[in-house]
Amino acid sequence: MSNLPDIEKDHAGSDSVNGKYDLHHNHHDEDSALRRIRTAGSISITPELFEKIYLTPKNRVSNNIRSTFGNPTPLAIVGFILSLTPLSNVLLGWQGSGGLGAAEVGVYYFFGGLLMVLGGFLEFILGNTFPFVVFSSFGAFWLAFGATLTPYYNASIAYLPSDPAASSSDPVFASTFAFFHVYMGVLCFVYLIVALRTNIVFVLIFALLVAAFGCLAGFFFQMGNGVVNATLQHAAGGLTFATSLLGWYLFVVQLLAAVDFPLNLPVGDLSRFIKGASERAAVKSE
Repeated sequence: MSNLPDIEKDHAGSDSVNGKYDLHHNHHDEDSALRRIRTAGSISITPELFEKIYLTPKNRVSNNIRSTFGNPTPLAIVGFILSLTPLSNVLLGWQGSGGLGAAEVGVYYFFGGLLMVLGGFLEFILGNTFPFVVFSSFGAFWLAFGATLTPYYNASIAYLPSDPAASSSDPVFASTFAFFHVYMGVLCFVYLIVALRTNIVFVLIFALLVAAFGCLAGFFFQMGNGVVNATLQHAAGGLTFATSLLGWYLFVVQLLAAVDFPLNLPVGDLSRFIKGASERAAVKSE
């Protein structure tokens, strides 16, 4: 073991002067990278495996902090799917459920909010900007969604008329709440564009979320007009349920990779097809 070259996870050099071994060349596949992990005792992974684990293209950090801390990505994903999956079932009206899942407001706080914000913060520590922004923003979404359903925050009650004889102003609340979903759809569209450098599963998740938030916005806008459109509600439920299934798949992929399980599930890596700006500039300079 003492004769093995020095291997570093993030940016081991390939020059013979430093005597470092580079596992980032194209002739190394995921299996060879994992074998190096087992035999060398330190960590070096290919860009494809890095993207599968962290859901972001391989980047460099100024230290080996990723070999010190665990991968927080599965933690954020489990918060996402444990909140979205029940909500999708509620939107579909399964087993007589309804009320936007208000009975599960604790799940939105402590799974969706807490775990995703915590996961996002840890991604920030590791230098993974894209997952940090995605997980933190969705953690804030679940916290905001849960707070809207919590009577203490007076979100919907504030729209009730002070005069009992006046007509209910609940439609005003629905129309106002719809704008939140409109711009969550815009945010997911931005994430969709950026995710084109990650993998197909991540891209499909954001594509479905764009459509789901569009349906939810339409549902609340129509509710503001006094119409309860069950079709839009169920469409949003179906889209979010499909999103949650992709999330469960990604979660399993993450955990299998975390324990070096012999089963290798594909995610459709796109980082090799859509080259980064720095890579393109390097090719042109050569």
